Amino acid sequence: MTRGKRRGDAPGGDGADVVSEAALTEPATRAPATCAIEVDDLCASYHVRLDEHSMWGNLRNLVKRERSGDRIVPALRNVSFNVPRGSVLGVIGRNGAGKSTLLRVIAGILVPESGRVVVRGRMNLLAPGLGFSENLTGRQNITLGGLAVGLPEARLHELSDVIAEFAQLGEYIDFPIRTYSAGMKSRLGISVAAHLEPEVLLIDEALSGGDAAFGQHIKEKMAQLCGQGRTIVLVTHGLTSVLSMATEAVWLHQGRVEAMGEPDDIVANYMRYCRLQNRQIPDD
Repeated sequence: MTRGKRRGDAPGGDGADVVSEAALTEPATRAPATCAIEVDDLCASYHVRLDEHSMWGNLRNLVKRERSGDRIVPALRNVSFNVPRGSVLGVIGRNGAGKSTLLRVIAGILVPESGRVVVRGRMNLLAPGLGFSENLTGRQNITLGGLAVGLPEARLHELSDVIAEFAQLGEYIDFPIRTYSAGMKSRLGISVAAHLEPEVLLIDEALSGGDAAFGQHIKEKMAQLCGQGRTIVLVTHGLTSVLSMATEAVWLHQGRVEAMGEPDDIVANYMRYCRLQNRQIPDD
């Protein structure tokens, strides 16, 4: 199979330009006008515990203060790309490709082994189940989110009404979050994140809630944010969302950038690869 140009292969040289650090946020006034996110030669791994579950195994680990059964699983390898300000980057790939790991490193939640991430502007990360208090109502969670990003109290009442109307939850906006379905939580989450004035919005598999009409609702809001110079990174298995919303797409495969470019081309190549894999046809 012919694939797109790799954008994430490790550069040559001695690696002197690699800075090992977590996601770094710089003030917008210091940033180049054309770039909101820079990811440079990023590597990240997970430590998986594979110890035997026995008394002697636990005692041996306690004495040695090490776990010989631990295994390091690579999640991202030499990933590099830039995201222009005011654009939408769609990130696609199969389960385990490193998509969510990438988003969490950009957000500063996970610390990479090496490489450099620069984010210029205030970030919001939207992921399923992230940031909501189950015992509070939808409206109370909106207020909590506004306070968390430093919005003035005078704006919170007005903002609450705007978000409640956008989320299209009706009377459920005043019900506890624990009574919501997954789709309702998703709709409220994306509504809150999109209205809290983010300069960079990171979305991890959170656009699945709602019908086609709500999907168009979200698409129009994303376009509005980009028109205001906001930047969006969308991690999703929903290829339709990438085709309709993204200005550029990146395909992650086994922790590396397999291809990056126009969404139509990247999605077409990715779908072809998936069909070949499903039919167990050798990749040429």
